[in-house]
Amino acid sequence: MHTNKISTRGRRIILAGVSALSMIVAIEAPLPALIGAAEAATTAMTDADAVAAAKPAVVTVLAEMKPEATAQGGAPGNMPQDEFFRRFFGENGPFGGMPGMPQVPGQTEPGGPAEGGRSLGSGFIVSADGYVVTNNHVVENAAKIRVKLEDGKELDATLVGTDAKNDIAVLKVSAAEPLPVVAWGDSDVLRVGDPILAIGDPFGVGTTVTSGIVSARGRDLHSGPYDDFIQIDAPINHGNSGGPLVNAEGKVVGINTAIYSPNGGNVGLGFAIPAVQAQKVVQAIIENGSVEHGFIGVSIQPVDESIAAALGLDAAKGALVASVQDGSPAAAADLKAGDVVLEVNGTAVDTPRNLSRAIADLAPGETAELTLWRGGDEATAKVTVGTLGGEETADASSPAASGAEVPALGLSVEALTPEIASGMGLPDDVAGVVVTQIKPDGQAAGEGLREGDVIVSVNQKPVTSARDVTAALEAAQKEKRSAALLMVQRGDARSFVAVPFAHS
Repeated sequence: MHTNKISTRGRRIILAGVSALSMIVAIEAPLPALIGAAEAATTAMTDADAVAAAKPAVVTVLAEMKPEATAQGGAPGNMPQDEFFRRFFGENGPFGGMPGMPQVPGQTEPGGPAEGGRSLGSGFIVSADGYVVTNNHVVENAAKIRVKLEDGKELDATLVGTDAKNDIAVLKVSAAEPLPVVAWGDSDVLRVGDPILAIGDPFGVGTTVTSGIVSARGRDLHSGPYDDFIQIDAPINHGNSGGPLVNAEGKVVGINTAIYSPNGGNVGLGFAIPAVQAQKVVQAIIENGSVEHGFIGVSIQPVDESIAAALGLDAAKGALVASVQDGSPAAAADLKAGDVVLEVNGTAVDTPRNLSRAIADLAPGETAELTLWRGGDEATAKVTVGTLGGEETADASSPAASGAEVPALGLSVEALTPEIASGMGLPDDVAGVVVTQIKPDGQAAGEGLREGDVIVSVNQKPVTSARDVTAALEAAQKEKRSAALLMVQRGDARSFVAVPFAHS
């Protein structure tokens, strides 16, 4: 390998030359079979055909940042250098000062805007009259946006609307003639191993195509409430953000939006927003200028094997309601902590993410009919969807070790008095028992409980004393349950924890 290093304002571009080894393999096969294979190869759609269908509609998005955004180190979408998942354009333009290269937010290029930096991303045209899709973090806090077409022509763009929770933005440009467009594809039919192409403008070098496969589906990067990313191995770098992920037919099946990059460059782990999810958001923005996500006001968590056993469920599926917000649509529909949501409008809910997506896709005012598991039986509830709200969390301090021992769980508890609750900074209306001691090798410790947690209920029965806890546990063991379902409050947040019984 030969490496050339060219220094540009203290930064380096590394060019690597790689030798190629060609191998000729003799294959014995009947001549007609070889001819048939050759004919099939000429009629099958190739990567070049897919690129020809999509690439003319791929654009470069150039954003001039507001001064206040630059002063703070760029747009809020720019993540720190050591962030595990990095947004593509967050470290865009590493080669500051090179002609035609975008700049790191906070820097300016010769002849560029003196008051702010420039950022770069990619996008794609979805209508001949000029609607362009990109990522929200590409244009967030931008004072001016321009779009560069494949032929090099630059057009001023206006921001139609954004959806920060899905990281999607829609721009509008005007041109004298109809613009080339790329069609949406069906991301739901993608399988792990399917070939894909990523198209964009990495580092501002010009529109670039890379190929790979779908590596995984349904990835949650903890970047938002609706994470459901497609993981790909196609090489993508800073500047690809907002560009299309296309299938073998040249149709958009995703929007490239994030990478795993411990060293700042491509390492073969990229993530795209599924087209089925994105297309709904884009259409809503085009029609209304904004997106309102449905909201019912519950905190939810997964149902694991232990929780399923504690609730008497046959399978570890569904979304367990940990808490219901006062005054929320869920409260009005009489949803309760401990309910497990199994279906929304007839569609199965296997995970909390399924429930979040199903509710988010409903417009405020629509009705969600929920199939629940409640108290060992199925039930239904109709919830009128509201507008998305927020949530708060807090920490609690630990009390001194004391209280009555609960050997079945490997912990000790005592009644939560007003004085203890006040000292822990808990709300006045919290009732239960506070965990005062945890056995390091006990069942409760193994499930993450700690001193200072408040047990509000056991198997959905309120508890206010160690005797209540013991009675609830004995009842569960008589029912041959293998675990106890505890409602645990830690600070202002509540969640269910399934603790298996100790074996005698």
